[in-house]
Amino acid sequence: MITAKTHSSLSPLRAKRVMAEVLAPLNRIAVHSTNLVAGQSGKVELDGETCELPRYLFIGPKGGGEPIRLGLFAGVHGDEPEGVHALIRFVSLLESQPELASGYCLFLYPICNPTGFEDRTRYSRRGKDLNREFWRESSEPEVQLLQSELISHSFNGIIALHTDDSSQGFYGMAQGATLSQHLIEPALRAAEEFLPRNENGIIDGFPARKGIVKLGYPGVLSAPPKVRPRPFEIVLETPSAAPTFLKEAAFVAALQTILVRYREFIAYAPNL
Repeated sequence: MITAKTHSSLSPLRAKRVMAEVLAPLNRIAVHSTNLVAGQSGKVELDGETCELPRYLFIGPKGGGEPIRLGLFAGVHGDEPEGVHALIRFVSLLESQPELASGYCLFLYPICNPTGFEDRTRYSRRGKDLNREFWRESSEPEVQLLQSELISHSFNGIIALHTDDSSQGFYGMAQGATLSQHLIEPALRAAEEFLPRNENGIIDGFPARKGIVKLGYPGVLSAPPKVRPRPFEIVLETPSAAPTFLKEAAFVAALQTILVRYREFIAYAPNL
């Protein structure tokens, strides 16, 4: 168990979210599912209080080779619940149509910042932006736990879901393997069925082209720096001001498209 001191900045007028209530749909599915497994939650002790970092595994029908391991992360910023609910909605879709995940093992981390999510704040209860702490010798227990997951599972791909309150459109960041750029464009096209794309030349302070950003902040959730070959790494960003159901639908469409396109790439790669 990883321990740390905390402080709370939650206004008394804003009720905490209850993680168990939010995750109840996933846990109900896992009870009877042959595909979804509710893993043992990671334990994080903060100022004497134990918090849980939930983990799930969705195992799709067997494909033609080794299972493709993808890590799907949401809720790194506690005030971005859209990604959390979108992952839950995505799993519900896969449970009803498991063939969409054929050949995949999907490792799901729906609430990566449990104290921030409960407190409805961007930062953790220690006042840290966890998405600036990865691979920087961070003492944050949530980051340490997630880094151990990123190391132990050697993901073929990593997808993180975020919300941007400064953007009027959906966009994405593509890093890691060159393949990331080839996956993100069809994902953005799928999301455009529900939300407009951010076509600005500068997005979040970085140069962008057709809604794709190739640079990013240091310390974001990513694969271990020295891992080779690099997995594909994609961050999907939805605009904060859009209706909730459209934000979730855009995320789900983009995720589904990435599964399809990456599976096609794996099937085609031996012929390259």
